[in-house]
Amino acid sequence: MKQLLAVSLIVFAVSVHAGTAPPSGTIIDQQNIEKFAPYLDKPIVDLITKGSLSVTVGKQFDMTPNPSFLTLTETKKGSVSIDPQTGQMVNYQGGLPFPDKPKNDDSLAGLKLAWNMRYSYGGDTSVVDPFIWDYINMKTGKVERSVSFIGKTIRYKHRLLMSPTPNLPKNPAGIFNGIYLLAKEPFDIKNTQLLVHRLEDDSARERTWLYFSVQRRVRRLPAGQTTDAFLGSDIMIEDFLGYNGRINDMTWTYLDTQHLLAPVYQHNTLVKNIESESSNSYKFGTFHGEGACFPNVPWQLRELHVLQATPKTNDHPLSKRIFYIDAQTHIPIAGRHYDRNNQIWRVGISAFSHPDEHLEQNKGTGVAIPTLISMIDVTAKHCTTLKMKTKINDSTVKQKDFTVQSLRSRGK
Repeated sequence: MKQLLAVSLIVFAVSVHAGTAPPSGTIIDQQNIEKFAPYLDKPIVDLITKGSLSVTVGKQFDMTPNPSFLTLTETKKGSVSIDPQTGQMVNYQGGLPFPDKPKNDDSLAGLKLAWNMRYSYGGDTSVVDPFIWDYINMKTGKVERSVSFIGKTIRYKHRLLMSPTPNLPKNPAGIFNGIYLLAKEPFDIKNTQLLVHRLEDDSARERTWLYFSVQRRVRRLPAGQTTDAFLGSDIMIEDFLGYNGRINDMTWTYLDTQHLLAPVYQHNTLVKNIESESSNSYKFGTFHGEGACFPNVPWQLRELHVLQATPKTNDHPLSKRIFYIDAQTHIPIAGRHYDRNNQIWRVGISAFSHPDEHLEQNKGTGVAIPTLISMIDVTAKHCTTLKMKTKINDSTVKQKDFTVQSLRSRGK
């Protein structure tokens, strides 16, 4: 029975390649961008037109989500609703909350996509080590600063595969997931740590702590500082995992579903360079284009839901965000951010590998593996690039790693 349910959902999930893609191997650049512009988001078209970027079209394939997640989604389909007063989900018990395709006449379509993005399956735990951030002057290509982290995530609730399921014990605060970062290099910020607790109750403010290695103390961050530049990069804490803010802090509007090229590829088929001794045998991809700010991977045609998020408060640095959410995996693959004058400020691009063409540990997980991420400040001509060696459902990630006491002990 479970196999039949999974198969029925796979049929729903794989219809992502409608339309005719440019042939595999096509290079889209200044010379032919006019012909292929309908396959790309407008800010990407503008960058290619200016000569900042070229895109190579890769072969198409499906990236089917985890079979157990698909089965749970089918089993619980129709049981979840949204409280019209609070925007909170009601009776969520696992899987994708709202698996039906969004409809233009559904006033809650945008909010449902936001909840899908939050509860898509990215593993019960993950570890990224090494996790290398380069701060780059886009005009010169100079790497102004390089920071190496260890990154970890853990699901406290709605776990799928790793015992205990579905929830971790001793969670009186009702934490949904945790994010942890530890700086390894350079020396001036070594042992600086970030801890984020995202609560399942979306009406409650997330809890964020920063351990400063220089001051040797833990500080609780107020809500407003999650939209500051994190350690001088082009990335905010709110940008983590695509969107790390409260769902209720934004007004969500479903705009469209389009078939566009996106950087989804098979990592093991590429020629890559070894970037770090700590990566062992793993080989990173590279960046290219202006300033070497763009993931140098093939792009394929994907069905993407276009979702707009508008802050409900006037003190947010953005006037709106546009997310491009993959219809098969429900992860945000790309986005653009607008400043308070409603001018485009930043473009985010995330490259994801098929899990079966990545590390052996990731095979069969049904989780799209983030490998290369760029956040490009198109106004300041600056970018921050992220190179990641990601392991999904890693047993070395422990609940005790995500406590304030752990921040203090690790910082000593």
